[in-house]
Amino acid sequence: MRILRTPEERFADLPDFPYEPHYADVPDGLRMAYVETGPADGEPVVLLHGEPSWSFLYRHVMPELAAAGLRAIAVDLIGFGRSDKPADQAEHTYARHVEWTRALLFDALGLGRVTVVGQDWGGLIGLRIAAEHPERVSRIVAANTGLPSGDIPMPEVWHQFRNAVLKAPVLDIARLVQAGCRTRLSEEVRAAYDAPFPDESYKAGPRVMPSLVPITPDDPAAPANRAAWQVLTTLERPFLVAFSDGDPITGGMAPILLKSISGTAGLRHPVIEGAGHFLQEDAGAELGRQIAAFVTST
Repeated sequence: MRILRTPEERFADLPDFPYEPHYADVPDGLRMAYVETGPADGEPVVLLHGEPSWSFLYRHVMPELAAAGLRAIAVDLIGFGRSDKPADQAEHTYARHVEWTRALLFDALGLGRVTVVGQDWGGLIGLRIAAEHPERVSRIVAANTGLPSGDIPMPEVWHQFRNAVLKAPVLDIARLVQAGCRTRLSEEVRAAYDAPFPDESYKAGPRVMPSLVPITPDDPAAPANRAAWQVLTTLERPFLVAFSDGDPITGGMAPILLKSISGTAGLRHPVIEGAGHFLQEDAGAELGRQIAAFVTST
């Protein structure tokens, strides 16, 4: 495996992101990065980002969790942020991303009683981890995400996004993030989203992730996702559905989760207003308060 590592100087002067990076080794000789804040003995809340962002996305969520006495841990998926980047798209598989993230959380950090928060691909990975290791998980938050098994068609806007990412001669990371936001990103914030990727050779992860989403019943990841659904539907863990009011990509998943997963019963599920796909960017503080209230009340 040919591995690229973004030079640290690319991450200088990140706006509103004062957190020192931490690193841990995961399978395949890779180094995975994360940041954290809040009391070390607080209940851990793991924040998993999606395509094509990184832990910087959670910079306005983390202070709200820390203020509530929680230990907020924002992870950089392999191929993103400060984490190592396999240069060959073929090295990225759904199963590997689940295993790399599991190894960080449970083997390297030894976490238990975890609240898993997933958005976009963070949910595809986090929901699998929660279903496959329920003994380590206390709660789950799904925020603009889902767990596709290839049995239900994806919306046309998603197929358009997938094709654009695969075919673009130059993949404009900041532009993709901006397209998923309702608010206008500053030049400094756009630069922060571009920071992990000095050139096109570093972008194998963002390039390939859309094509790893199961969209047909015979997809290699479909059986594992179906098995995860079977667990999640009856798992006795509080499950919060915290979607925005303006996400054309995953918005249709909210009613499915609310109807299918028993852990959603009896909870007040917020709709984050005025936010797009990247609700952490548009309404991060509000999302953080909703997560904190959910954790501390259950």
